[in-house]
Amino acid sequence: MIPWDKLHGAMTHFPIALLSFSTACDFVSVTLNKLSIARDLRIVSFYGLTFAALASLGAVISGIALTKGDLWGRGNFAWHHRFVWPAFALLVALAVWRLVAREAMSRTGLWVYLILMLLASGLVAAAGYFGGELLLSGGGVP
Repeated sequence: MIPWDKLHGAMTHFPIALLSFSTACDFVSVTLNKLSIARDLRIVSFYGLTFAALASLGAVISGIALTKGDLWGRGNFAWHHRFVWPAFALLVALAVWRLVAREAMSRTGLWVYLILMLLASGLVAAAGYFGGELLLSGGGVP
């Protein structure tokens, strides 16, 4: 039998850390735009975002298995999912956008992208918070 609770707990940390790191790299690259390191930061951010999106698939699959298919829930579980689903969709959409656009973003496109990266990071953080509350309350998954 697969220990879905342990697998989900382990898998969720990768997209959280990688998305946060990718967002930070993007903002630093904009700040240091005139320096040669900015391009390297954008490359690192690209791979961080790509791996975050891939890791989020494992987190979502293990979460669905853990909850036996309950995609909404009640209490902290419902709050967790209110943030998880938009975060997951936005994370995957941003990764696809980045795969397609690469370096060819307009100035407006870049700022929209950066704002959406911040939003995705906030949603992931909120989902993580309520997931942690589930564990700390001892309630686990209903």
